[in-house]
Amino acid sequence: MKSTHVFVSLLLVLAVTPLVVQACPPSDRAALLAFKAALKEPYLGIFNSWTGTNCCKNWYGVSCDPSNGRVANINLRGESEDPIFERAHRAGVMYGYISLQICKLDRLTNIVIADWKNITGPIPSCIASLPFLRVLDLIGNRLTGPLPRDIGRLTHLTVLNVADNQISGSIPTSLANIAGLMHIDLSSNRITGKIPQNFGNLKMLSRALLSRNQISGQIPSSISKMYRLADLDLSMNRISGSIPASLGQMAVLSSLYLNGNQISGSIPSTLLHNSGLSILNLSKNAIDGHIPDAFGPRSYFTLLDLAFNRLSGNIPSSITSASYIGHLDLSHNQLCGRIPKGSPFDHLEASSFVNNNCLCGMPLRRC
Repeated sequence: MKSTHVFVSLLLVLAVTPLVVQACPPSDRAALLAFKAALKEPYLGIFNSWTGTNCCKNWYGVSCDPSNGRVANINLRGESEDPIFERAHRAGVMYGYISLQICKLDRLTNIVIADWKNITGPIPSCIASLPFLRVLDLIGNRLTGPLPRDIGRLTHLTVLNVADNQISGSIPTSLANIAGLMHIDLSSNRITGKIPQNFGNLKMLSRALLSRNQISGQIPSSISKMYRLADLDLSMNRISGSIPASLGQMAVLSSLYLNGNQISGSIPSTLLHNSGLSILNLSKNAIDGHIPDAFGPRSYFTLLDLAFNRLSGNIPSSITSASYIGHLDLSHNQLCGRIPKGSPFDHLEASSFVNNNCLCGMPLRRC
């Protein structure tokens, strides 16, 4: 009989426990309401659902860990296919700032507060203390101030996206401590200073998008050690010095944008011989010397843009041996001599060659 009572009591505990675990703790609810109080969203009413005691149930953009009932995800996007946007026939606009109270949600794994256009103020430095954070996506706002200095404490972070804001300051050296970081997008901000020399420690990184900032200094050679890096965009900055030849030896690098900088020196032949690199944009720099005669059957470029540099000499004849070159731009250099015949030159227009010293042949004037 006693064993029966124990069994029944155990069943009651198991039946009640999920309801208790799935409930939102008052501390998380209070933190969310404080976070909401710092923001104003006047058109869609996305915060209208933030009522009641259980923030794990039907609060727009909020989800919880079912094992402990703690808030795990904040997912608020100002551009979405959600019915609330379709009914309003508009994208979202939100005013205000990201409250420090968000850091009291210490079980967060994802923070997405993206594309609201008018959220201002800094990224709270305390975000770097959230021990389980995996995704930080704040793209498309008007955030100011620097990246948190101790961002390297986010050891579980895989995605960092703060593009299209007004972030200033330099890239924290601690960033390279995030061993599992796979995607970083800092583009279209006001970031200054140099790329940290230890940037190459991010061995799991597949995309590094740092374009349209005010980054200066040279390209760290350590980047070539990032064996998973497929896309590197450093365009429209103030980067100087030469291009490390080791970049052309990266196994999976498929796109390299260095255009719109102050890069000098010559083009490493490894970049043109790399069989995996399909997009190479070096335009609008101060690159000189000859175009390396390094093309071969493994060279495959959907885009090869070397325009607006100081390149001299002939167009190398080996370029006709490339397996494919889609868009080629050699304009605004100091090239001379006959334009080779055959692919890819048989489908290019004169705009690909204009404003050179003495190029001739189709599609320009006869030699």
